[in-house]
Amino acid sequence: MHRIGYLLADGFQIMALGTQAVFEFANATVSEPFYSVENFSTAGGQVTSSLGMTLGTRRPGPRDLIDTWMVIGVTDPVASRPAPEELAFLRDTAPRARRIAGLCTGGFVLAEAGLLAGRRATTHWAFARDMRQRHPDIEVEEDRIFIVDGAVWTSAGMTAAFDLALAMVERDLGAAVARSVAHKLVMHQRRSGGQSQHSEMLDLSPKSDRIQHALNYARQHLSEPLTVDALAQSANLSPRQFSRAFMQETGKSPAKAVEGLRLEAARLMIEQSRHPLEVVARETGFRDRRHLREAFLRGFGVPPQAVRREARGGAELAER
Repeated sequence: MHRIGYLLADGFQIMALGTQAVFEFANATVSEPFYSVENFSTAGGQVTSSLGMTLGTRRPGPRDLIDTWMVIGVTDPVASRPAPEELAFLRDTAPRARRIAGLCTGGFVLAEAGLLAGRRATTHWAFARDMRQRHPDIEVEEDRIFIVDGAVWTSAGMTAAFDLALAMVERDLGAAVARSVAHKLVMHQRRSGGQSQHSEMLDLSPKSDRIQHALNYARQHLSEPLTVDALAQSANLSPRQFSRAFMQETGKSPAKAVEGLRLEAARLMIEQSRHPLEVVARETGFRDRRHLREAFLRGFGVPPQAVRREARGGAELAER
């Protein structure tokens, strides 16, 4: 039996608790239960969630040999720091566990305990800069769904914790069981750790319908030239009016935004398909494979081949 302990503190983010369903359905998939799951807190007793719901917990004892610790964070890790006794407990217990995970902002708890020093880690994108500033000894990669660095796992915000939990099931019980669990939970697919937290369309978030329409047009015609004239025409504006309005509403030039959309589309094709890079480049509007590589180095800091290797390594949980 693989024992999983969820470590909670007052104000814990309630969505992360839902990841227990991943282990529940993993047990239902295999011939006999593989996981046992229990909720703990350093003091034991009732703990109050971010929503105000109370949950009973148990104080861990010396005989509690937990294989995996799942540390849940709070809604705002900058305003609320973990208690000293929680940090002391983690420093003491982490070396004895098979692995330890910080779900969403739970990564801040691991960081405060010193468990992420010298490691790669991720967290909710809204707090990644705070983690980087507060803990310069951590290699924070905010554009990741989850990261596995040795025995320490960290996930991005909110639903990304489900991807991390499913990746644990894949490691423990194999890809077939993980696929079955994802199907039962109606998860669209298991996202590999290297996938982006962000959507370029959400980041741009234009205020007017005209600019939004132009962005939708661009995303649907990425293989075409997409000049300012073409985009302006789709928005029923003159090129000069369009360029000015686009910059005001998105903070980017049309050319920069289009490149971002192309990069996002190319990255998804690389991660989710086996198309040759020449095909990816052609379908997403890059001149050729070399142009695609230059854009990837500029946008992601790595060549497209590295993204493909990491995506294929998703079955090995995005480890380098």
